[in-house]
Order: sequence, then C-alpha cells, then structure tokens
Amino acid sequence: MTTRREFLARGLAIVAGAAALPCHAAKAPYPIVDTHTHFYDPQRPQGVPWPSKGDTSLYRQVLPEHFEAFAKPLGVTGTIVVEASPWVEDNQWVLDLAEKDKFILGLVGNLSPGKPEFAGHLKRFAANSLFRGIRVNAGPLKAGLENPEFLADIKRLLDADLELDINGGPELLPLVDRLASKLPELRIVINHLANVKIDGPRIDPEWVSGLKAAAAHPQVFLKVSALVESAARDGRKAPRDPEYYRPILESVWTTFGKDRLIYGSNWPVSDPAADYATVLKIVTTFFDDKGDEAAAKFFATNAKTAYRFADRS
Repeated sequence: MTTRREFLARGLAIVAGAAALPCHAAKAPYPIVDTHTHFYDPQRPQGVPWPSKGDTSLYRQVLPEHFEAFAKPLGVTGTIVVEASPWVEDNQWVLDLAEKDKFILGLVGNLSPGKPEFAGHLKRFAANSLFRGIRVNAGPLKAGLENPEFLADIKRLLDADLELDINGGPELLPLVDRLASKLPELRIVINHLANVKIDGPRIDPEWVSGLKAAAAHPQVFLKVSALVESAARDGRKAPRDPEYYRPILESVWTTFGKDRLIYGSNWPVSDPAADYATVLKIVTTFFDDKGDEAAAKFFATNAKTAYRFADRS
C-alpha cells in the first residue's frame, strides 16, 4: 500500500514533469477530456479483483481526488472511467463516485454480453445517465460474432444509445470491421490504438491494413491511449520525446482524420512507463501542430460525439 511519503514523492515527480510541458498545455483554449482512466480502492472490505497485491506500482488507492490533483493543473477538465473489474457491483461503485464528483463525466462499464443476466444489468445501469456504454475484449468479441445472443445484447447498446469500447491487440481490427458491418449505427471505440507496439518509424503494415478496414465504418472511433505503455520495453521507461511517436500518430491521423480520434491516457496503468505530464505532452505536441480545431476535437468534441456525455459543470 502506498505510504504518504511515497504518495507525496509521486506528486512531486508529476509536478516536475509538468514543468516540461508547453506553457499553453495548462491553459489550453479547449477542454481536455481524458476518456480512459481507472479508479479502484484495495482498502475496501471486499478488496479488488484487479490489480493484484503483487503489482507494486498499481496496487494502491486510485481515486478521483488523486487524479484530479495533477490532471486539473495540466488543463484536464473531466474524465470517462473505464471499469476493468469483472465484479458487476463495481459498476455501481464507480457510479457512486461519479455522483459525488462532477469531474467524472461518465462510465464505460464492465458487463458480459451473451449471458442471460446481461439485459437486466444493462437496464439497471443504463437508467443512470452517467453510464455511457460497456467494454469488451477481443476474445469474447471473436466468439460472440457468431452467437445470436451476444449480438442481440450488443444491439441493446445501440437501442439504448450507448457505445461499445473494444480492447485487444491488432487482431481485433478485423473483428471491429465485421461487427460494424452487422451493426453500422453502433458507436464503437477501439482502445489503445489496438495495442500495437510502438517502435519509432517502424509501423506494422498488417496493423495499418486492419486500421483502414475498421475506419471505413463512419461510427468507429480510435482512442489514442496507452501510447507510453506500447513504447516501453523490458521494464524501462518509454521515450519522452514527442517526435518518437509522430510516425504512429501520423498513421492514425491519415486513417481516421480529425473527427474520429479521441484522447485517453490509461492512467494509472500508464504510470510505470511515463508520468502523466509526459503522456499529455506527447499528444498535445502532435495535435496542436494540426491546428486548434483538430486539437479541440481530439481532446473533447470527438469524445462527446462517441460517448454522448453531458456537461456537469
């Protein structure tokens, strides 16, 4: 468990990283919505199913106040929480956090399509306007594409005006193509650039091909998240130079354009690879070069289109 001294030391490191940001990053002329954070509390009586006690970096209290302490000074105006816990009631736990904290703009929940209880769970949580969709992984999606019950449950998202986040490796991209062909009106958000390994100028051509197939569907969005995790190697920190990431960002910019790219950090999972200020600096440097309109869309407007969250200020 994190001690007060460790927590303060981590905060000082974040502040030091913030000093390296361009001056306008803390006073951006547009709101910044981080669409991919995780909150949890191992100190609860029931504990947490994730992360494990052996994870010395992540097994600690991770609550909205911890994130806001450094994110707000950097210009972040709100967040969408993505629930990683498979425990159904942890969806409610995050919604209860959000009820007390207007910085949380919405929740992407964790429910299992194709199971008999799915419809009832979805009806219950969707009654709360902060519940904006669910996330599934590539494995269940692959199995579910040929399962009528699974597809019927995914259609329930569409009928409820909710979205679907999808997480997995590059192999998920053809699956997104197939799902979007079956349900073309469903808003789909691919997480973490499909977790492609980032290696400077070397771009995986199969990933590019899959990305183009997914992007052919106008309701598919791409979340530019987990950048530093995908660039870190062998336990070392990720490169800090924004130019290292320019080739991969140019690739997704060319494929999805200014209207379907969305900002997300994946904090606190991003912490071992880079501090939050570095994560924000990488994308701010790239998207500000594309102009104020493109930056404003990337950091907030496109997220609102995909998740349809309401302002809570």
